[in-house]
Amino acid sequence: MHILTTGATGFVGTHLAHYLLAHTHWGLVGTSYPAAPPPSRDPDRETLIYLDLRDAEATQTTLDTYRPDYIIHLAAQSHVPTSYKDPWDTLENNIRGQLNLLQSCVALDIKPRILVIGSGEEYGRATAEDLPLVETHPLRPENPYSVSKVAQDVMGYQYFISYGIPVIRIRPFNHVGPGQSPRFVLAAFASQIAEIEGGEKAPVLRVGNLTPARDFTDVRDVARAYYLTLLHGKAGEVYNIASGVPRTIQSLVDQLLSLATVDIRIERDTDRYRPADVPIIYGSADKLKQDTGWVPEIPFQQTVSDVLEEWRTKIRNA
Repeated sequence: MHILTTGATGFVGTHLAHYLLAHTHWGLVGTSYPAAPPPSRDPDRETLIYLDLRDAEATQTTLDTYRPDYIIHLAAQSHVPTSYKDPWDTLENNIRGQLNLLQSCVALDIKPRILVIGSGEEYGRATAEDLPLVETHPLRPENPYSVSKVAQDVMGYQYFISYGIPVIRIRPFNHVGPGQSPRFVLAAFASQIAEIEGGEKAPVLRVGNLTPARDFTDVRDVARAYYLTLLHGKAGEVYNIASGVPRTIQSLVDQLLSLATVDIRIERDTDRYRPADVPIIYGSADKLKQDTGWVPEIPFQQTVSDVLEEWRTKIRNA
């Protein structure tokens, strides 16, 4: 068995590779963009290659070369603020890349099981009566990133219906954990605190809007969910990956400050606010649990502690 993972050297891709190497005997092929790939984590089982999925010819050549049994399509521009700054870059990366991947399957007449990764952001705003969100809830994207994810979502369904490609669509809500870029909220706060503790910054934590509530799942649990869904999910279906617990951004700050070794004050930074921010969103993963048996296992307190410890180590070793 062989699996192709696009975006294999990114945040989720790295955790997924570790999981697959530990829990399967599959051969792994992973793509990297825009940087050249690092050395393989297991040269006997993993091949990492450079691939710009917007290049249709290169994408088809890659699929023809490796003929994977499974594909997990992670590669995407996934940062919401960045999507506001350059909407077309996000739309092109996320839509054209997936289109080339699926069209290559059609052209080569191959039908690997494919996970198309959407987002809980696709749902947009919801009333209290709507929560927790289930897969049948209307999609109301509010930013360029979520628009691109809706497009990927429905495109995956279209290729399942039109060509019989066994596509399974995933809508993960916010996932966090070690290895995440400081552009994202938990790592952004943890990196600042580690720098403050290391004496590199004044004892001020700069924050944006702390009132929104989000559904956070540890990335290591998300990687396991992808594996289980790939094996046991039903082709053509869509599944939420969610903890089912809304947590305010303020609660993240409070947990991190409780672990800090110095006193730190909070300062609002209007540059960190989004043009549109959904007040509260959280999902139900009951459908995923029913079909695959997945439930989140890592306590959120452990996730927060692990992220802060990672940043402390980075600052010490810098």
